[in-house]
Amino acid sequence: MSFLKNIFKKNTKEPRKLTQVNQLLIDDIIVLTDSFALPESLRQQQFQVKAVNSYEFEDKVQTEWALVGTNALEIFLSLEVDDVTELKLSLKIQHEDVEQLFDLDSFAEVFDEPGNAFLDRQADNSLTSMWSSEQYQQSTFAKVGYFHRKDHRSENLSAYEGKDSGEQFELYSLYNEDQSKGVDIEVWQDGDTEVCLTLFRPITDIIDMYPAS
Repeated sequence: MSFLKNIFKKNTKEPRKLTQVNQLLIDDIIVLTDSFALPESLRQQQFQVKAVNSYEFEDKVQTEWALVGTNALEIFLSLEVDDVTELKLSLKIQHEDVEQLFDLDSFAEVFDEPGNAFLDRQADNSLTSMWSSEQYQQSTFAKVGYFHRKDHRSENLSAYEGKDSGEQFELYSLYNEDQSKGVDIEVWQDGDTEVCLTLFRPITDIIDMYPAS
């Protein structure tokens, strides 16, 4: 199955120009490289943007694109802007995946002040293979953020508390030695905890982009 056939059928007028990752909108498509540095589930896959969300922190607002692949894999994409801009690819994993990857007593130390936990990988499964690293060191402890189901590039984020203020959470992050892989843990106000494995990759891993309109 290809997302592209549907796009080309719909387009009868001049297509929108799409040259930068930060221009992606809902229904746009990206194509990833076939590099063996990527997990097999990402290699040469097409991913379509299903939602655009915003993560608001005290020091920045970050765009998050929710993507679904032709292989039905759901991942999240954001841009990590430093000296060099990188792709940050995130894969949400379940409790049983966490239990297989890490010793749960060690994992619980992530939530202990001052936030200096080390995690050693126990074992991968078919989902986490090539997403995980042998060891992680904690770098972020209980950083407060707000999640908005809005695209801050085109919609204003409310500066006030209330129903439009976004969903508050605390972020805990760990990285491997060369900061090419990480673990992000989001703890929400209702106690729900979400765990993502993250990959940091060069922008050139996206080899093509197709606008939906």
